[in-house]
Amino acid sequence: MVGSPNGALCLSAMRLTPPSTAALLLALLQPATGHAAGLDGGALTAAWGVPFAGLLLSIALLPLVAPAFWHHHFGKIAAGWALLFIVPCMATFGAGVTAQTLVHALLAEYLPFIVLLTALFTVAGGIFVRGNLHGSPALNTGLLALGALLASLMGTTGAAMLLLRPLLRANDNRPRQAHVVVFFIFIVANAGGSLTPLGDPPLFLGFLQGVDFFWMLQHILTETLFLVGALLLVFFVVDRWFFRRDSVSPRDPTADTHSLGLEGLVNLPLLAVVIGLVLMSGFWKGSPEFDLMGTRVSLAAVSRDAGLVAVTLLSLLLTPGRVHAANAFGWAPMAEVAKLFAGIFLTIAPVIAMLQAGAGGPFGAVVSAVTRADGTPSPVMYFWITGLLSAFLDNAPTYLVFFHTAGGDPRTLMTTLAPVLAGISTGAVFMGALSYIGNAPNLMVKAVAEHQGVRMPGFFGYMAWSCAVLLPLFLVITVIWFPR
Repeated sequence: MVGSPNGALCLSAMRLTPPSTAALLLALLQPATGHAAGLDGGALTAAWGVPFAGLLLSIALLPLVAPAFWHHHFGKIAAGWALLFIVPCMATFGAGVTAQTLVHALLAEYLPFIVLLTALFTVAGGIFVRGNLHGSPALNTGLLALGALLASLMGTTGAAMLLLRPLLRANDNRPRQAHVVVFFIFIVANAGGSLTPLGDPPLFLGFLQGVDFFWMLQHILTETLFLVGALLLVFFVVDRWFFRRDSVSPRDPTADTHSLGLEGLVNLPLLAVVIGLVLMSGFWKGSPEFDLMGTRVSLAAVSRDAGLVAVTLLSLLLTPGRVHAANAFGWAPMAEVAKLFAGIFLTIAPVIAMLQAGAGGPFGAVVSAVTRADGTPSPVMYFWITGLLSAFLDNAPTYLVFFHTAGGDPRTLMTTLAPVLAGISTGAVFMGALSYIGNAPNLMVKAVAEHQGVRMPGFFGYMAWSCAVLLPLFLVITVIWFPR
């Protein structure tokens, strides 16, 4: 989005997880030590990553080469890749280890993730911004700036779901809108959520591990202001160019006679309850726990998830039908994300386990690359390796892996190794924008936009945008804030 209850929501998801409020997603789990209970990453080979790679390639290629087939069968395809991991796992490691892995991935990670994401999707979908907004470059840039501000306050998923529909309606008379949504993902669904643990799941995981709530605000504010400011500037230039080239005509002033305002206001306090529930699960220390097949489940996590379900039902019950109709609210985007991320959470389990095996594991070269020749950690390598892996493995579990690779002591990481923690944090949050699956809200934003008729770029088309716009800015950040 969106968090990871047990271990970080170990978020195998994603970006896929959420909430940011994806960050909120992370609250969904209480620190757990491993992504997949029972799996020994040191005993695996890289071949165990094939189902995850296959699912990623399916998400990337099938919408391009077989769009009708993908649209009707993406859930079955995700399930097929998941079975390609589950069946060999059972044959190789037995039913016990397989069951532990499934319980951890689904109960400790996926369930909290999807419950939070559903709550945010429902509550935000019940708030309608009325008025005759005109999608000019100035207005669009202002909405993106507002989203960046809200992202660290209510999570990237919450901010994205709140502002995306008004932004799409404001631009529905423009022939080209995809670039607006792409920059919305860059800014609102990712970079804007870097200043508090509420903003993005990786940072909430760090908070659960002991990082101070205001540490990010104190240590990566300048990097965030640079990236968000630069993206807003680039967007304004690009949007103005498209605006003038397309000769967009002004809206008919009679098309909407209502003054600017909000409807569905009952959802605003419900949104505050969502944030409060997530924070409660993070601050509730010493919550009673019970063990379910190797997965630790806390009363705080259960209470949070039950509260989120109640909020979802209340929103559906209390929101007037006309508000949902005005928002073109529907469940198709949520269903797509739910099915795809179920497959992602399961197939990513062996990949995270292999990374967690450290320098002696199958991906030891990746883990070792973050250490200098003299044995000290390299902030610049933590920034790039954490970031590039976050783009494809989900930024939350990747953050957790490298947090522990750097020692895992929050006191040391916040002081002596502050540049390293800054590299891990900014890499995970900023580079989660490089692909649709780097952070939970990315795919959700894409699905909602497509549901409302926007022709979004495919997996590689989006990456063409992200690499062209983001990588040069990341290089500037490297030179200024992470010198070798």
